[in-house]
Amino acid sequence: MPDLFSSMRVVIADDVPVPDSQPAPKRARTGGSVSGTVKSIQDIMRKDAGVDGDAQRISQLAWMLFLKLFDDKEQEYELEDDYRSPIPEPLQWRAWAADAEGITGDELAGFVDTTLLPFLRGDAVTLADETEASGEREVKLDVAMPAGGMIQSVFEDTYNYMKSGTLLRQVANKLGEIDFTTLTDRHAFNDVYETILKGLQSAGNAGEYYTPRAVTRFMAERVDPNLGDVVFDPACGTGGFLVDAIEHLRRKGVKSIESRETLQTTIRGVEKKPLPHMLATTNLILHDIEVPNVRHGNSLTRPLRDYGPKDRVDVILTNPPFGGTEEDGIENNFPVEFRTRETADLFMALLLRMLKDGGRAAVVLPDGFLFGEGVKTRLKDRLLAECDLHTIVRLPNGVFAPYTSINTNLLFFEKSRPTKDVWFVEHPLPEGYKQYTKTKPIRHEEFGYLADWWDDREETEWAWKVSADTIAAGGYSLDLANPHEDEAVQHDPAELLTELKAVEAEVQATRDALRAALAQALA
Repeated sequence: MPDLFSSMRVVIADDVPVPDSQPAPKRARTGGSVSGTVKSIQDIMRKDAGVDGDAQRISQLAWMLFLKLFDDKEQEYELEDDYRSPIPEPLQWRAWAADAEGITGDELAGFVDTTLLPFLRGDAVTLADETEASGEREVKLDVAMPAGGMIQSVFEDTYNYMKSGTLLRQVANKLGEIDFTTLTDRHAFNDVYETILKGLQSAGNAGEYYTPRAVTRFMAERVDPNLGDVVFDPACGTGGFLVDAIEHLRRKGVKSIESRETLQTTIRGVEKKPLPHMLATTNLILHDIEVPNVRHGNSLTRPLRDYGPKDRVDVILTNPPFGGTEEDGIENNFPVEFRTRETADLFMALLLRMLKDGGRAAVVLPDGFLFGEGVKTRLKDRLLAECDLHTIVRLPNGVFAPYTSINTNLLFFEKSRPTKDVWFVEHPLPEGYKQYTKTKPIRHEEFGYLADWWDDREETEWAWKVSADTIAAGGYSLDLANPHEDEAVQHDPAELLTELKAVEAEVQATRDALRAALAQALA
């Protein structure tokens, strides 16, 4: 376990509000389900005048949840002699939140606003040293979080939206009912956590969509990472692809100490926005990644030429933001032929650079990339020349409903040889569905037919193959129709004329009936 503890400098300072640093005894569950606990927390937050809407409610829950989860995990880490916490005792969850009768009201709100969150964001704060005194004034410890650490990265843009310290105490007490050191609560919270993440899907209007779990799992299974492969998501959102890669690897077998350590160091991600970044970090900790390697930043701000052999990875799983544009100047980090402000196109150029020889990738992209021209054409030319784009799964309408109606596709490719043929697969809607909806989302079991087809490929009514030469001759459009769809039905012109006359007669009869009814009403 790495030593994450920060150094402390002793200074003389005025009194600051900090709780008793003695850890409270671990509290037992008071009953009720984990999902019920989370619902109760949301109901408490709705009473607070400072929490405005779902976004702030999720943000507030996220940082408090992170500290509770981190504290529970630290209790496991502390069983190892060499572990030292990056958070001083008076600021640990167990010191100020675990005691149901602990500080509350204005004292708690002041502590969180002026001491706890400033420290976690990286500011120096003063804490009392209870073991020493100098004259009539206590010696204080001036404490700062180490720069660049995981905790500071997670909390650098975090705020306490709750104005009522009394309600804040109630939320802390409710979170205390969840024990992340038990498998029962940890597994139960996985499902609740997925529900919390879905609340973020309203961010779709900014060009970002949180990929359905059924899709992330299917993509991870088809790319099939092996233990030791570096798995990377350059726009990881809340960490869905990384979590499914972890679970896929564990299903294949991660049992020895060495294999668990390997898994810890080979899962990597980057996320631009602070709240999804915090949730991704929490998500990975919840899935037993002790120090998640999820960087808070924009993958596109580094010049493409600066990515060298040491930066290349074995597996890329991602759903880059599409439909949005980057800020001015970002495009200058890319070669002239790929310069654009469209986010998804820049990420495709990045993926082609970062994937090592023999590496595999699965990417979610909209229809616009398939038929687009200009930069998109040059990217598709490079993709077919450098990689084997072996499969494109065309998803039906509504997979990301109700947050966008944009049709999407799953592109699978390997950086091994130029593309010879591309298999196109249409994913059908379940029987009776016109499209997927929020209440009828796509399910993982619906991909079963495709998993069976994957290894022994053959053309069917929903799968067909097109050569790379044909694609190049067509201007690199990948928006190709299914050749097995039924031909348009041919009709005899005389029959069509007869049907038209019959319809016109029905329309005239309806008009006559309406005129008669109107005349009778007026009379």
